[in-house]
Amino acid sequence: MKQILLINDVVGCSHVGMVAMLPILTHQGHAVYNLPTALVSNTLDYGHFNILDTTGYMRGTLPVWRQLGFRFDAVCTGLMFSEEQARLVGDFCRQARADGTAIYVDPIMGDGGRLYNGISQRQVELMRQMVAEADLTFPNLTEACLLTDTPYREEGMSWDEARRMLDALAALGARDVLITSARVDGRTCVVGRCAAAAPHSSSLIPHYFCLPYTEIPAAFHGTGDVFSALLIGHLQNGLSLEDATARAMQVVSRLIDRNRHLSDPCRGIPIEQCLDLL
Repeated sequence: MKQILLINDVVGCSHVGMVAMLPILTHQGHAVYNLPTALVSNTLDYGHFNILDTTGYMRGTLPVWRQLGFRFDAVCTGLMFSEEQARLVGDFCRQARADGTAIYVDPIMGDGGRLYNGISQRQVELMRQMVAEADLTFPNLTEACLLTDTPYREEGMSWDEARRMLDALAALGARDVLITSARVDGRTCVVGRCAAAAPHSSSLIPHYFCLPYTEIPAAFHGTGDVFSALLIGHLQNGLSLEDATARAMQVVSRLIDRNRHLSDPCRGIPIEQCLDLL
C-alpha cells in the first residue's frame, strides 16, 4: 500500500477532481490523503458557481504536516488558484521529491484550444513552475500548447512535431511527459516520453511512444481526473509508464462507454458505481 497525497480542488456537485480520484486510488489498494486548493460548488461550465479559496488552510496545514513528520510515496497536483498556492505547493513538492517522493503534475488549464472558464494566462506561468518539479506531467494537447507557447491546431500534428513538443515539455524540468488527447498523423492518441537506460551505459536516453485510441462521442467532465488516478495508481503498483498509460486508457474508454447515456456530462462519471471496470 502506497501513501498518496492529492492536491486539487474539491467540487461539491460533480464527480471531478479529487471526488473522482479518491475512490479509484483507494480501490487500487492505496492510502489516499488530500489537500484541497479550493472548494467549488459545481463545475464552471454551468455558468454560475461559488469558489472558496483554501490558501489559508494550505498555508497552515503544510507546516503541521512537516512537524508531525508526515511523508508520502507520491504527490499529485492539479488545479492551482493563486501564485501563493503554486509557491506553497512547489516548495513542498521540491522538498518531498528530494526525499524520494514521486511528484505527478496535472497542469489543469484548458481544453479544445482554449482556457477553462475562470483560468487566466497568469496561471499558465504558474503551471510551468509546477511542471519544473515533476517526475511526470500529463497535459492534454491544449495544455501542452500553452505550456510550450505552441499554436494550437485543430488538425493536430505530425509524429516529429509531437516528439518536439514532448522534448519542450521535458525541457521545462519534468523527467517524464505525456500528452493526452493528441491528434498525431490523423490519429487520436496519447503520446509519451520517458527516460530509458541507454544500452551498455549508465546514462539515460528518451524513449517515445504513441498509443492510439478510438474516441467515443460523449464528453464527460472529469475523465482527465479519472485517467490521472488510474495512471498514478498503476505507476505506484510498479507498471512502466507506457503500460500504465495503456491500462488507464482502456479503463477510461470502458467507463465512458458504459455511461454514455447519462444526461448531464457536467456531473462526470459516477465512479463508485463502476468500480468493477477498474
